[in-house]
Amino acid sequence: MTNRRLWELAAVGTLAVALAAALAVPPEQTQGDVARMLFVHVPSIWLAYVAFVVTLVGSAAYLVTRRLKWDRLAGASAEVGVFMTGAAILMGMIWAKPTWGVYWTWDPRLVLTAVLFFVYLGYLALRRAIPDRVLRARRAAVFGILAIVQIPIVHFSVVWWRTLHQRSSIVRPDSLQLDPPFQAAMWMAVVAFTVVYVVLVARRMELSRLEERIEDALAAEERALAGDAVAAPRLDPVPVTAGGDDE
Repeated sequence: MTNRRLWELAAVGTLAVALAAALAVPPEQTQGDVARMLFVHVPSIWLAYVAFVVTLVGSAAYLVTRRLKWDRLAGASAEVGVFMTGAAILMGMIWAKPTWGVYWTWDPRLVLTAVLFFVYLGYLALRRAIPDRVLRARRAAVFGILAIVQIPIVHFSVVWWRTLHQRSSIVRPDSLQLDPPFQAAMWMAVVAFTVVYVVLVARRMELSRLEERIEDALAAEERALAGDAVAAPRLDPVPVTAGGDDE
């Protein structure tokens, strides 16, 4: 059995355990079953942070080594990070309706997370807009390094400004005073989402390699066709009459 298959089985297994743990905890005293959104919302934003940090690492490694495998890692991780950020925003909006009474409010954490989402969407758009592989990797690497400054701002916004959003559930879980069953289920979900992240990034990198091979094959075919259309100039033979030349 290959390592990839083992990771995929681990992803399925950990997700199943996390789901069972999330359903097994009793309803929360004030929010009831709505509080179970914690087990999706928190791992999603956690994996978004991880994904964008990996994009930073891949971008820096590409600028140092000029090896395209690091660019593939950065791009694949950013795609998964954008998905996780969108999932975190969506889950947060669903959770906010019964808790705050509205789906959206201009809370610092919410606004900054939305900005984070659109900035990395811009990163992915930049990658799609540049056909040259090397130029794309270089410009995306600079973008990926600069964009990371948003992560600490988003994360500590609940500390630096007055906000409706609760304190951090990952870096400072003690501030939430979660009961042990909730903490165990939350950390199980974080582990499961992390394994899923590894599988998704590996698959996306493999797809990127295949896309590059297809691009190279198409480019080689186009060059061959263009070469076939070019032929060396030559003179047509002069026809000779049967009777010879007349004087």
